[in-house]
Amino acid sequence: MRLTKFGHACTRLEKDGHALVIDPGAMTPEPEALADADAVLITHEHFDHFEPERLRAAAGRNPELTVHTCPGVARHLTDLGDRVQVVGNGDTIQVAGFEVAVVGDKHHFSHPDVPPVDNVGFLVDGEVFHPGDALTVVDVPTLLVPGQAPWMTVPDLIGYLREIAPRRAFAIHDGLINDWGIQVLESVLESEARRGGNEIRRLKPGQSVEL
Repeated sequence: MRLTKFGHACTRLEKDGHALVIDPGAMTPEPEALADADAVLITHEHFDHFEPERLRAAAGRNPELTVHTCPGVARHLTDLGDRVQVVGNGDTIQVAGFEVAVVGDKHHFSHPDVPPVDNVGFLVDGEVFHPGDALTVVDVPTLLVPGQAPWMTVPDLIGYLREIAPRRAFAIHDGLINDWGIQVLESVLESEARRGGNEIRRLKPGQSVEL
């Protein structure tokens, strides 16, 4: 499986000639993120993960494209009919040659006056987990860990990495920080990698790894 990070929190998984894209939101500028995609997974409705017009355009180019997501996102895409499939915690689906397990149901707590929106994480082929905006604990070899967010701190990041203890962790969700913040994030990840002897690092936009 080939994993490529795009933009802020988007990842593209490719295997056997098929492509599965997770969270191509408004902060994912690269057009190649959705090129020839077979299916799209959306964790939640926030703009940095979900851009409805972009999905509609991709669906218009590919009549076979399907979208798999939580109820909160699906309500914005009723015009796509049964090409949008609602999934929830505990579901397992077969999508574009991948097996996808759905884990979690709500966004991490982020504001005292705003209830958390729907948020589902996606565990693909038992290998790689994209949690969206949550710190859902899953036993997984490869974790796509949120690198920075208004709702998390460095201790949250470290605690999440240590609780899951994956063989590999690649930081995503880093589009809101400047170059100085990127240096801080990479330093934290390097320190955790040295501590545990495993691979923990940030993926730059457009960078790929083989899993």
